[in-house]
Amino acid sequence: MEFIVPNFADPGVWISLVTLCFLEIVLGIDNVIFISIVAGKLPEHQQRKARIIGLALAMIFRVGLLLCINWIIGLVDPVISFKWLKGVVIALSWKDLILLAGGLFLIVKSTLEIHHKLQEHHVADQPGSKKFKSLGAVIFQIVLVDAVFSFDSILTAVGLVDNVLVMIIAVIVSIGVMMLFAGPVTRIINKQPTLQMLALSFLIVIGVVLIASGFHQEVSKSIIYSCLGFSLIVEMLNIKLRGNQAKTIKLNTTKEL
Repeated sequence: MEFIVPNFADPGVWISLVTLCFLEIVLGIDNVIFISIVAGKLPEHQQRKARIIGLALAMIFRVGLLLCINWIIGLVDPVISFKWLKGVVIALSWKDLILLAGGLFLIVKSTLEIHHKLQEHHVADQPGSKKFKSLGAVIFQIVLVDAVFSFDSILTAVGLVDNVLVMIIAVIVSIGVMMLFAGPVTRIINKQPTLQMLALSFLIVIGVVLIASGFHQEVSKSIIYSCLGFSLIVEMLNIKLRGNQAKTIKLNTTKEL
């Protein structure tokens, strides 16, 4: 891998940079969703601080990985192997093990959050029932999950660009975009409980995809994101419908009075 200043007068460098930035942002959608849900556990005045610190540390982590890119590439070499069904031998690398652990963490974490949301209404009206997580715990989870996603995004970058500096610029830009949109996404998700369920369900799907990737079973992410986009459009229509129904009920109640 080259670590030299690219020739920005070359249109090819800009095309590579823009393409890589776009892919890094797309791959960061699931990361933004996770950050929005976890940061929502904090008091409102601490949520922005958690997002900024968590993403800043994540950016430092990704840049550090890029500076050790040759070591990262070596993580795809098999370290363990075992026989699967019908005698098929599966060889797992450190990258596969990281994806498996990250996928399992996302599934468990999202499932527990869904369970918490379903039980939340039983204690919502009790005094002192609102419990917040610590800022350190939230930041730790953000960095932990981003570390898993980092390997996927960096290995994607390696397949597109051979200049480390271009990769670092793309990472900084993508993290900047995440910082910009994580706040609005957090506020929208916190305001709409049904969107929280949709986001958590999506994270479970991403966890399954990571585990499948760890076992060398590739799942098209374009299909996953397309399904998320369609579900999001349907849910926005439902939110609009519920809003119109609430306005109609309020108007009818006012007329009756």
